[in-house]
Amino acid sequence: MDDNNHFLEAARDLLEREGIVVVGVASTSAEALRRVDELRPDVTLVDIDLGEECGFDLAQQLATASGGPSPNVILISAYAETDFADMIAASAAVAFLPKYRLSGRAIREILGSTGDQFEAGD
Repeated sequence: MDDNNHFLEAARDLLEREGIVVVGVASTSAEALRRVDELRPDVTLVDIDLGEECGFDLAQQLATASGGPSPNVILISAYAETDFADMIAASAAVAFLPKYRLSGRAIREILGSTGDQFEAGD
């Protein structure tokens, strides 16, 4: 989930080239919640800075949404992790990943997967 459509397209292309099945993208929290409920991804990438919306709030909503297992939430940002360290630690996310390090390999390392495909939403 990111409010920058150019980033969404670039991230989807990159991850799919690296063997990650991207089942959907969203640019608002409401859209992300609907898509996660509909598509049931294994992992969801959520930008911390969503303009008028808050990625931390969305991560919490995704973690507590009913209707099945919650996806693993990875918070992403162009900002440094140290800028949000306390909030990241207190969040429902499994990890933080700087946007410049976004890759299929980085996601697999976070989730402890070596080569299996999994479905992602961002």
